[in-house]
Amino acid sequence: MSVDVLTEAVINRPVTEVSAFAAEPSNAPNWYVNIKAAEWKTEPPLRVGSRVAFVAEFLGKRLAYTYEFVEWVPGERLVMRTAEGPFPMETTYTWTAEGSGTRMTLRNRGTPTGFSRLMAPFMAMAMRRANTKDLALLKRLLESAPPP
Repeated sequence: MSVDVLTEAVINRPVTEVSAFAAEPSNAPNWYVNIKAAEWKTEPPLRVGSRVAFVAEFLGKRLAYTYEFVEWVPGERLVMRTAEGPFPMETTYTWTAEGSGTRMTLRNRGTPTGFSRLMAPFMAMAMRRANTKDLALLKRLLESAPPP
C-alpha cells in the first residue's frame, strides 16, 4: 500500500516570501515539527541535484535520510526524493497566489517496504497530522514576522 498525503494552508504573505522561506532547507527545523536538523551535502544554493540530510523524529523513532532535489521552479514548485531506508519518499511543495496571500500545498508520497508496509494506513494519518501542524507553524512564523 502506498501513502499519499496532501495538506494545504493559505498564508497571508506573498508567494515570493513564502516559497523562499519554505524552500530553504536550513529553515526546515524552524517550521517542521519533526525535523531536528538539516545539513547540506552539496554546496548551496538550492538547485536540481542538491542534496540535504535531515534528522527527524517520527512516531517515536529517530530517522536520518537524505533528500535529492529533483525539480525546482522558484516561487512555483519544489520536488525532493529519497530512495533510502524502509520508506522511500517524495515531497512536493507548490505555491500559488490567493488574494494577497499564498496557498501552499505539501504532498508526501511513498511506498513503504518490509514491516513498514503494514503500518502504511497509520503512517498516513500521522503524516497528515504532522503536516497540518507544520503548515500551521509556517503560517504563524511568516505572518508574525515583519514584512521584508
